[in-house]
Amino acid sequence: MDAHPNTSPAPQSRRRKWLGAVIAVAAMAGLGGLAWHLTHKAPEGAGQGGPGAGVPGAGGSGGAAGGAGRGSGRGGRGPASTVGVATAEKADIPVVLEALGTVSAAATTTVRPQVSGILQKVLFKEGQMVKAGQVLAQIDPRQFELSLMQASGQRQRDEAQLENARLTLERYRTLLAQDSIARQDVDTQAALVRQLEGTVMTDKAAEGTARLNLGYTKVVAPISGRVGLRVVDVGNLVGSGDANGLAVITQISPIDVEFAVPQDQVPELIARANEGAVLPALALDRTRSATLEQGSFAALDNQVNTQTGTVMAKARFENAKMALFPSQFVNVRLELRTVKDAVMVPVTALRHGSTGDFVYVLNQDKTVSLRPVTRGQATVDKVQLKTGVQAGEQVITEGADRLKDGARVTLPGERGGKGAGVGGQAGEGGEGHRRHRRQAEDAPAASTPASAAPGEERKRRDGAGQQPGGGAR
Repeated sequence: MDAHPNTSPAPQSRRRKWLGAVIAVAAMAGLGGLAWHLTHKAPEGAGQGGPGAGVPGAGGSGGAAGGAGRGSGRGGRGPASTVGVATAEKADIPVVLEALGTVSAAATTTVRPQVSGILQKVLFKEGQMVKAGQVLAQIDPRQFELSLMQASGQRQRDEAQLENARLTLERYRTLLAQDSIARQDVDTQAALVRQLEGTVMTDKAAEGTARLNLGYTKVVAPISGRVGLRVVDVGNLVGSGDANGLAVITQISPIDVEFAVPQDQVPELIARANEGAVLPALALDRTRSATLEQGSFAALDNQVNTQTGTVMAKARFENAKMALFPSQFVNVRLELRTVKDAVMVPVTALRHGSTGDFVYVLNQDKTVSLRPVTRGQATVDKVQLKTGVQAGEQVITEGADRLKDGARVTLPGERGGKGAGVGGQAGEGGEGHRRHRRQAEDAPAASTPASAAPGEERKRRDGAGQQPGGGAR
C-alpha cells in the first residue's frame, strides 16, 4: 500500500529533466539560427530595412556597401589596383651579337731540330715566354764544323784550278792572235775554264749547306709566344724526323676567338665590314659578369655550316693581360651598330597577347590604356619600343596581370579609396562591406547586454532601496 506513493516522484523528476534538456537544446538551436541569420543575412537586409536594420550601425554600413557595389557595377570597374610604373626614356642602344666562342692561338709551332745530333743544352724553361729568334737548345756542332771545313777546302782547291785555267786561256788567246796555236786548243781551254767555274759554284753551295747545318745546331724559336712542356732532355739523340720535336710554342699575344654567327645576321655583318667599320668585340667570362679582353672583328668564313646554319667568324684580341688562354671557352659580344634615340622601357612592362605585344600606359585620370606596340632591340633589363609609346609616357611595370583597358589604378604611397567609384563612395565599398560584416558578427554579443538590462536595472533598484537601511545601521 505504501509503495505506490513512494514511486510517483521519480517519474516526475525524470520528466522534468527531459523537459529541461529539450528546452536547452531548443534554446541553443534558436541562438545558432539567430547568429547565422545575423552574420549571413544582415548585409543584404541592412540596405532594405530588413532584420539587420535593428543592429546598431548595421543599416549605415550595409547601405554604404550596397551603394558601393551598385556604383561599381554602373562604372564597369572594380576596386583600384596598386601598380608600379616607369617612364619611357630615350637612349642609345647598341645592337650586339652574342655567341659562345673558343679561344684559338694566332699561331702554334712545334719546334723540331733540322739536323740530327746529340742534344747538349736546353736553354728554355717550361711555360716561359720567348721571342722569335731566341735560342732554345744546342745540338753538338762538331761534326757540322768538320763538314764545313771540308766543303771550304774543296772550294778553295777548285778555285785555284779555275784561276790556273783562266791564265792558260789568256795565253792561248794571245798565241792565237799571233797565229802560233790552233784554234781548237783555245776552245778546249775555254771549255775547261767554264767547267771549273761550275765546280767552284757547286763547292760554294756545299760550303753554304755545311755552314747552314752548323747554324741549325742552335735551335731557335720561329715565333714569339709561350713554350709548352719540354719533350726531350739533354743527351738524347734528336733529329728532324721526331714527331714530338723539342717543344711547342703558342702565340698568345695577339690571340683569336672563333665563334658562330647565325646566317640571318651574316649580311649585316658583311655590310658593316665592307664599310670599313671597326666592330668592337668583348670577351666575357663564363658568367658574363667580367670582361676579360677587348678587341675587334677580324674575319668571316666563306661558307655556311649546313648542320648548324651558322658561319664561323673570328675576332682578334691583344691579350696584354694574358687573360685569354688557348682552347678556353668565352662569351663573345660583338657590337654591330648603335640605334640612336631609341624609346626604352623595362622588360617587365611588355606584355604578350593573342594579337601581339602591348603595354599599359598610365593616363592623367589614373586609368590605364592598352597600347599595341612593336618591339625592337633589347638589353638585359630594357626593351626598345618602335611604335605605340612616346618618350615621357608612363607604363605599368608591376601588377599588370590584374588590369584591363580603362581600369583604375593607384600608385604606391597613395590611398586606395581616392577618386574611385560613383559619388566618391565606390572606392570605400569593399572596406565598408567588410566593416559591416564585422559589425554583424559582433551583433549577438551586443544583444546579450541589452536583454540582460532589465535584470541589472532591478538589481540596481533593489540595491538602491537597501541603501537607506544600511546607512541607518
